[in-house]
Amino acid sequence: MLIRKTTEADLPRIGEIYENAKRFMRESGNPNQWNSATPNIDTARADMENGVGYVAEEDGKILAVFMFSLDGEPTYDKIYGGEWLSDEPYGVIHRVAVAEQGKGIIGYCIDECFSLCHNLRIDTHRDNLPMQHALLKRGFQYCGIIYLENGDERLAYQKING
Repeated sequence: MLIRKTTEADLPRIGEIYENAKRFMRESGNPNQWNSATPNIDTARADMENGVGYVAEEDGKILAVFMFSLDGEPTYDKIYGGEWLSDEPYGVIHRVAVAEQGKGIIGYCIDECFSLCHNLRIDTHRDNLPMQHALLKRGFQYCGIIYLENGDERLAYQKING
């Protein structure tokens, strides 16, 4: 599997993957996350233009999309009901979406992020049990609750390699 930066040509496929992920969330008991228009192609374009958009590709087909940044995350400055494992510089992963669930693709994306930074943070919606399971399976630890800029609650996770 190849992990690479997003290009303009990828955007239509990324839009399809985001729509698939939204549908999967609703069908798997998570009707409240990603129930607005975003993320969408415009979100992916902004990530691409900011140099933080990535896709996972196999045999020329895009199987996943995600955002990865080493610039931190302002909403992670305050955590409630717990604490981060470390205050060292970290990478952040957002907007992970796969074309097909249950294929282990998220693990490839996370591994690529670890190759760029040994300290990762990520958050997810309380109802997103598949993502929570994937994070725990990859060795992430639940750290507490953070709040997005709009006030929505998210469960926060962190993992430090080596």
